[in-house]
Amino acid sequence: MEETITSPNFAHSSLFRTSCYYLGHWKSYEKTISVIDPATGETIGTVPNLPREEIRKAIDYAFLEQSKWSKTTGKERGKYLRAWSELMLRNKDDLAKIMTWEQGKPLAESIGEIEYAASYLEWFSEEAKRSYGDIIPTHRNDVRLLSWREPIGVSGFLTPWNFPSSMITRKAGAALAAGCVAISKPSEITPYSALALAVLAQEAGIPPGVFQVVTGFPEHIADEFLENPKMKKISFTGSVRVGKLLLEKAAPKMKRLSLELGGNAPFIVFSDANIQDAVKGAVLSKFRNTGQTCVCANRFLVHEKVISEFSQLLVKEVSKLKVGNGFDEGIQQGPLINEVGFKKVKNHVENAASLGGKILTGGKPHSLGGTFFEPTVILGVPTTALCFQEETFGPVAPICSFRTEEEAIHIANNTNVGLASYIYGRDHALIWRVSESIESGMVSVNEGILSTEQVPFGGVKDSGMGREGSKYGMEEYQELKYICWGGQKKI
Repeated sequence: MEETITSPNFAHSSLFRTSCYYLGHWKSYEKTISVIDPATGETIGTVPNLPREEIRKAIDYAFLEQSKWSKTTGKERGKYLRAWSELMLRNKDDLAKIMTWEQGKPLAESIGEIEYAASYLEWFSEEAKRSYGDIIPTHRNDVRLLSWREPIGVSGFLTPWNFPSSMITRKAGAALAAGCVAISKPSEITPYSALALAVLAQEAGIPPGVFQVVTGFPEHIADEFLENPKMKKISFTGSVRVGKLLLEKAAPKMKRLSLELGGNAPFIVFSDANIQDAVKGAVLSKFRNTGQTCVCANRFLVHEKVISEFSQLLVKEVSKLKVGNGFDEGIQQGPLINEVGFKKVKNHVENAASLGGKILTGGKPHSLGGTFFEPTVILGVPTTALCFQEETFGPVAPICSFRTEEEAIHIANNTNVGLASYIYGRDHALIWRVSESIESGMVSVNEGILSTEQVPFGGVKDSGMGREGSKYGMEEYQELKYICWGGQKKI
């Protein structure tokens, strides 16, 4: 095994913070949470485990700033976001090191995420100036009708560990551009990426109460977000189970929610597909971030005429993937985030094999130990297997065959979620039919990566509600106000 880096060397060590940024200061607290390097199992450091009363103080502080921030112009807000984006790109190497250290993804992937995260701040720096209203054709000559958008108010973010920077900037860019102040609660597993973003927000000149970062275990923080009347909006990315709990708890106060929840993406390969392109897309979609993405392909549906060719080529490419510590040269697969994720992947593989699936490559814990797992391809998996019924969130590609277009659509839609779907084929009419028939918020045709800042990201069914990114992203943080202005001079 190659020598690994256990403690990164930072060009700007000030980006690595172990305290929270709220109430206008960097603040510590006597109770803390340990953060673990998933590649080594070693403790990186600690962050504050803030109690509920401290979260309440942060909301009060944000509420005072909201009235000032909402009165700034879109152009002014855009300048702050642009400066924040540029600082991220200027410091992307250090930000990527922090991410790889606490999350485990290969360093090259971390750099890619930082660039992706910065793109949301850049996008919304431009969109801040383009929040339009309407002059509505009137129904009477003495009345004028118009509408405009206003910021909804203090907004809270609850974000996951798998994309610890971009999940924050996708929300923060939209909220701040819309005129809302924000409090970000990152995953307690990967808090340092969020705290580094707060350092750069401060450096960009963003007022202290406009973007705050608090850390701690999620239950009491989420409860304060939900029950505090000064918190007007919550955006959550995470599991279906938790999303439904938030929705239930938000109902009594009519709290505005955006929910980006789980996925179970089908990857459909038709008989006329370019198989080499399909395999390339499959590797990109499935094995990026060690399969720990909500939009990664979770179920591979391959036409019976090409399943043998596709499986053989996929095994060839997957077998080349280099597994190891994300700081090592040429690594393409890091560890799974923790023991819970590792056990789920192992259970899904064992279940698929017990139901008749044939493991073509991988299929067991990696020789590196810890939470490393071999990139796995399983052929002939029945649709009743756990890896078809649930989101695996790991480097496992289960393959089943289909005969007809109708059968593929039925299998693809036979799930309670609908976030992303992938289709490979060359028949344009078929592509249109399937794209329209698949129950998911996003469809990628002949492409393995679909995420980008200018498109609406989100799902249907139990995958949540609302959209992030794109021109629609700001609307999640705005209320539409209609004005009926009477007493006008008759024409």
